[in-house]
Amino acid sequence: MSFPFQADKGLILVRVELSGPEGSLVVRLALDTGATSTLIRTSVIVALGYNPASATDLIEVTTATGIEYAPRVIIDELGALGTVKRAFPVLSHPLPPSAPIDGLLGHDFFRRAILALDFTAGKLTLDA
Repeated sequence: MSFPFQADKGLILVRVELSGPEGSLVVRLALDTGATSTLIRTSVIVALGYNPASATDLIEVTTATGIEYAPRVIIDELGALGTVKRAFPVLSHPLPPSAPIDGLLGHDFFRRAILALDFTAGKLTLDA
């Protein structure tokens, strides 16, 4: 399945649908194949009905300011690029309110799939 993106705009933004105990939300995540795990803004995780503070699984995350620990939360569903992952683990991390994204779609989402980025045509193709 192929999707357009604006190759000249920097970040590749992906529309992502999340589902949790309190409902569903559509967010914008930056495609980041350098991120080991998918990371979502804490306020979004809370709005879905999860409590990151009660998570017992803390994952080391390297940020621009150093090493931090982010709670891992298993969300009911994450849908993006024509693919739905159920019981998908994500990291919960606060992002600045001014950030133009709600998190990062990491390479854990793309495992066992073929991801092709054609910057000339501005086309992303995912064969899951």
